[in-house]
Amino acid sequence: MKMANGSVGSLILKLHDVNAVKFGEYKLKSGMMTPIYIDLRVLVSYPALMNQVSCLIYQRMQEEDLRFDSVCGVPYTALPLATIISSKHEFPMLIRRKEAKDYGTKRLVEGTIHEGETCLIIEDTVTTGTSILETAEVLQKVGLKVTDAIVVMDRKQGAAEMLASRGIRLHPIISMFNLLDVLREAQRIDSQTAQNVRNFILDHHTFSAKAGNGSEVPEKQQCVEKTTQLSYADRAKLSNVHPLASKLLTIMQEKQSNLCVSADVTSSEELLQLADSLGPSICLLKTHIDILKDYAAAVGHKLQALADKHNFLIFEDRKFADIGNTVKHQYEGGLYQISSWSHIVNAHVVPGPGVVKGLCAVGKPLGRGCLLIAQMSSQGSLACGDYTNAALQMAVEQSDFVMGFICSSKICPRPEFIHMTPGVQMQAGGDVLGQQYTTPEEVIFNKGSDVIIVGRGILEAPDRLEAAELYRKMGWEAYTKRLGQSGK
Repeated sequence: MKMANGSVGSLILKLHDVNAVKFGEYKLKSGMMTPIYIDLRVLVSYPALMNQVSCLIYQRMQEEDLRFDSVCGVPYTALPLATIISSKHEFPMLIRRKEAKDYGTKRLVEGTIHEGETCLIIEDTVTTGTSILETAEVLQKVGLKVTDAIVVMDRKQGAAEMLASRGIRLHPIISMFNLLDVLREAQRIDSQTAQNVRNFILDHHTFSAKAGNGSEVPEKQQCVEKTTQLSYADRAKLSNVHPLASKLLTIMQEKQSNLCVSADVTSSEELLQLADSLGPSICLLKTHIDILKDYAAAVGHKLQALADKHNFLIFEDRKFADIGNTVKHQYEGGLYQISSWSHIVNAHVVPGPGVVKGLCAVGKPLGRGCLLIAQMSSQGSLACGDYTNAALQMAVEQSDFVMGFICSSKICPRPEFIHMTPGVQMQAGGDVLGQQYTTPEEVIFNKGSDVIIVGRGILEAPDRLEAAELYRKMGWEAYTKRLGQSGK
């Protein structure tokens, strides 16, 4: 999130103070029952708080450099927010009526309309995005364009994806997971409450619009279908899954393993020995090839041979983070020639879509795949909020090469994307350098991820093979528990 985390955190706590955030059992407009309710209608009784929200909305407009000619608040809660912004910053404002008058002009949009101009929509809370879409359609019918919408609270249940499918970018001030993190850290809610809400959000994602080419998504592939209810084998058969993701899912099913070992060793001999001994237990071997003290080109070829022998894929954790032209050279050439031996690489989204396009130019012809780093397991990581949303959007737009995410929990319900979570150990906790550890069951069963990435939990064990088998069994048991049927 570009705006100061402190300002957003302060707002979240104030919203909780005025009971704008409620925990319990509530029915949404859609009829869905939810364990958390966001009631921003109370803002009208707190002028200072309403001004703070309006300032953050304006700040988001500036940060995103949004281009528009007028603003329109979705009736009714967002109307006073739009009014404050319009008055304070002298933006022309339009008012969308929920119903036309049966007298006078009988208009659904009040204000001066200039056909062809762009109107920015402002909303208080979104779940499915329907309210924004309804307003956009009314504005479009009178000749206006709608390309962007700003929302105070995104419940993270599909609105961004649905609106994106209709050509509207969503810019949230607060996301549901951000809100839970702040309230948990401030001890306003306990960890169980936070987890219950997270599980609900992950299990009730509503987006099921159209495929990127505009065609209807087949029922089996609709995003409304929860990834957690499909087996790895079922997902491998989906027509829109990346070929390498399909291969990985098939390996996972055949070997009954969702274990990726993080082979953070500095000796080529030890790396190859590790790949050979643990190969039968893993679906992926994650390397940091640049920490080897004795790297030679033969290492990559030998890793490939071991991957073929034991039926696993190689994932070089390079974390590309430069402009497209630079990452092309880093991926294809240099000392390591990563594209020649690693099936999967990953990238930060900080440089923008060019980083994926550069990698794709090299990797796609070779049948390689890419993971986007959407979240990180280190304490204080800035890979959250808008950063995570940007990773999700970039993945959807470049799914011909992007096959999934590095993340702390499932961030996208689309079953073709694979979620891999690092920082896994038998017991939750952390180290002195800020690494945060989560258990296999928490990652797979509770947070909906697909692959556990284990490093020190195996490398520092007295018997690495025994430890790897234990993690494999724990990860697989959590997966079958998630499916609700043992051994599927």
